[in-house]
Amino acid sequence: MKRNSFRRFSAALTAAMFCVPVFSGCGTSESLSSEEVPYDVSSIAKDESIASVLPKSIAESGKLKIGLEPGFAPAEFIGSDGKTIVGYEVDFANAIAAILGVEAVFVPSSFDSIIPAIGTKFDIGFSGFTVTEERMESVDFVSYYRSGSIFVSKRDSSKNIDTDSLCGLKIGVQTGTTHEELVNDLSDECQASGQKKIDVISLKSMGEVSTAVVTGKADLLYSDLPVALYAVSKTSGQLQQVGQTSDTAKNAIAIKKGDSQTAQAMQKAMQKLMDDGTYGRILKKWSVNEGALSEAEINPEDIT
Repeated sequence: MKRNSFRRFSAALTAAMFCVPVFSGCGTSESLSSEEVPYDVSSIAKDESIASVLPKSIAESGKLKIGLEPGFAPAEFIGSDGKTIVGYEVDFANAIAAILGVEAVFVPSSFDSIIPAIGTKFDIGFSGFTVTEERMESVDFVSYYRSGSIFVSKRDSSKNIDTDSLCGLKIGVQTGTTHEELVNDLSDECQASGQKKIDVISLKSMGEVSTAVVTGKADLLYSDLPVALYAVSKTSGQLQQVGQTSDTAKNAIAIKKGDSQTAQAMQKAMQKLMDDGTYGRILKKWSVNEGALSEAEINPEDIT
């Protein structure tokens, strides 16, 4: 579905992925909603010691070119004004740029095209990349978040749902995601063991999936951690997480392989945001604190 052991959507999504009747504030407008307004980085001063680590080419240009695919709320997506790229990863990037004394320049691109263009078209890729051994053969990483998969149910559901016993349940997923594939595989396993199959409810947007759970058409939704947590936050307490986060993996900034200066600058800047509380405030703003890390690492040995 995105970038974990899961894959990203083939088509870009926008804020409309959550815009269905169960949510408030749906539709486009001339301005961003209050929650979408970018985190204010005006008080973040340039850190000369960290900025000095940047490669000369970036420092002299005054711009940090960032490749991203703005179709994955709440990490990066097009805001309700229909034009501004917003999200917690966008806020992180702007805060890092402030520490480095440069301007963050976001370059929207297809997800699969970002890593091959790092070091040429982009200085970094900041689009929720999951750290994998395979990817570390072609890029270096600086970790900043731990994602995974979670189930979400209606808060007042009369069913006693056990996420270890899913056979016979109605599970909502977003069409075209690996979560859809995983639930279909689980359904096949249920039938093979003589149990009731899972009723897989595949819908185009996460908003539709969330609404299906709220209205009782689905017992659960299954999605990536930040997406599901964002869905919960958008339904005014009507949804809740069920069970534990599974299939965890670290998300990281992607950097040209061997570009130790940029990697060190990203690591030091992200660590400073973690240490001074900015990092936590940004995650809280987007209701995705559960995936917080305390340490930013270059090419972490533990990728889960």
